[in-house]
Amino acid sequence: MEHTSGPLLVIAGAGSGKTRTLTHRAARLVEDRISPRSILLLTFTRKAASEMLDRASRLLDARCAQIAGGTFHAFSNMLIKKYARHLKINPSFSILDRADSHHLISMVKQQLGVSKKIRSFPKPKTLAQIFSMSANKEISVEDAVADHFSHLLEYTEVVRTISTKYIHYKLLHHFLDYDDLLVYAKRLLSEHEDIRARVSSTYRYIMVDEYQDTNRIQAELLYLLAESHENIMAVGDDSQSIYAFRGADIQNIMDFPKRFKNTRILRLEQNYRSVQPILQVANAILEKAEERYPKRLFTKKSGGNIPCLIRAEDENTQSRFVVEEVRRLQAGGVPLSQMAVLFRSGFHSFDLEVELKRSGIPFVKVGGFQFAEAAHIKDFLAYLKVMVNPYDKLSWLRILMLLERIGPKTAEKIFQAIVSKDAGLGGFYALDDDTFHPEGIHPLKEMFKAVFEENSSPVETGEGVLRYYLPLLRSHYEDHPKRTKELEQVLVLMDRYASLEAFLADMALEPPNTSSGTVLYLPETGKERLTLSTIHSAKGLEWHTVFIIYTLEGRFPTFQSTLQPHALEEELRLMYVAATRAKENLFFIYPEEVFDRSTGRILNRPSQFLQDIPKHTLKKQVARTRSDARRRFQSNGTRRFYR
Repeated sequence: MEHTSGPLLVIAGAGSGKTRTLTHRAARLVEDRISPRSILLLTFTRKAASEMLDRASRLLDARCAQIAGGTFHAFSNMLIKKYARHLKINPSFSILDRADSHHLISMVKQQLGVSKKIRSFPKPKTLAQIFSMSANKEISVEDAVADHFSHLLEYTEVVRTISTKYIHYKLLHHFLDYDDLLVYAKRLLSEHEDIRARVSSTYRYIMVDEYQDTNRIQAELLYLLAESHENIMAVGDDSQSIYAFRGADIQNIMDFPKRFKNTRILRLEQNYRSVQPILQVANAILEKAEERYPKRLFTKKSGGNIPCLIRAEDENTQSRFVVEEVRRLQAGGVPLSQMAVLFRSGFHSFDLEVELKRSGIPFVKVGGFQFAEAAHIKDFLAYLKVMVNPYDKLSWLRILMLLERIGPKTAEKIFQAIVSKDAGLGGFYALDDDTFHPEGIHPLKEMFKAVFEENSSPVETGEGVLRYYLPLLRSHYEDHPKRTKELEQVLVLMDRYASLEAFLADMALEPPNTSSGTVLYLPETGKERLTLSTIHSAKGLEWHTVFIIYTLEGRFPTFQSTLQPHALEEELRLMYVAATRAKENLFFIYPEEVFDRSTGRILNRPSQFLQDIPKHTLKKQVARTRSDARRRFQSNGTRRFYR
């Protein structure tokens, strides 16, 4: 089907080639002589947009590279920078990353004396989640606490006070956090009809990836952008909507045909990843969903093993089953890198990690820290941030307190002195060295003058900052050689940018991650290692063989989710996502006789999502590890194994 004008909703089942669909659509629009500059592709990662446009360019020609592609937050940032005066904000605002937001919230808490008065008060990270939920769902802070953090109800008034002060602080110091980017972009388009008409006429063809992951405010942005023409194509899978905890709203994709009355719906049901037996189980899981777009996955791939539901005596038997099956598959030629163990919550893998260490199987547990959250990277970026926004209090305090004899109080005094001059970096240059620690302040002044006032390129500016920072790095970190290498890699990134502002925006909006997460144990070198991952982190990935552990009622789904229909539906979708990561082999495993301390119950039944699935679709077995089998053989002469 070829579709050019009007709203189109593509329901793309797992492994059905949604990326290919978006790529071909982009190339065809350009081929039909539609200006690439009038096409907007919105995704959730910059990498996804870049890959799609690269593929489209290879498919057609270089014109596709002119398509506007990027994340919702990056697009919003561009709009706000362009029309900042209409929003009455400083266009040189700094974007707070997650760590910066937590730091600022912590400062607000301290100023209000909350930390001293209430020891059990929620930490800045939790407060940031509350404020984010409030912004993305467009609800009050009070409602966010009541709906999603009910255990904190007693602190509602104080949380609201902190939120108000946090917002005031951001305005005062020209800060915007991630959520503000969406909030201000929506405000711009909704309150300024002329700007909305201009932007909408600029981008006459809109394509959106992973539509099921949009939150309410992102959906509202799209309605505003497409208002004048309704040429919008949304691609997503309602059955893979698993990020409600981030504010994603499945109703966006369910209500798309209601918001755009003439919507055509296209279903992609052919799966190019998994064998049919795995898809049969995935379809059976999905049939239990109350609200969904009907679809049935199929494949033209032949063969495949029937997925197994494994009952293990206890948690350690579950772990040993995984270890022995991994060894068996390795012996059969399946690389470790093509196997993964998935789980609902991070703590579910603890016993398995011990067993893997004992067995000498190298593994990586996915979920590493953000590269830009490392202390030395944040130090380095702080110098650059004050060049762009001289009133960035968090960055000033950070770089000042790197100097000897300067603590929080002195740093605060210096910052206030800079602000009082109202002259940007000139306010810093005008400080009296004799008053403020000359042996530390003077070299810092000289560095700023040298790298900032010579119209240096971003990478030249970075090199100048690094020369100044290296002695401080060596004095603060024992592993400074490793950290120096990482900072040199930042310079490589900077060399790709024409402006410091653009570099800092990208580092805040979508910083590079560590390559593969935090390696908890890796007893041998090389690339071959087993992947351990939460299901949320595994979305979009695939492996030859997948083990899903702790598929136990009370663990997956959790007890809490069984009390809320919407939460239970999301747990079911999470199981579907996990199952569709497997290409050839799929194992669901649950331990019996697990004592749950919070409820005082013994958990011994498989997940309700796996119950009532016919035996010819899901084979049920009992885990008998080799050590168990030997013990049984010695006791009664009969050898039994899990096969």
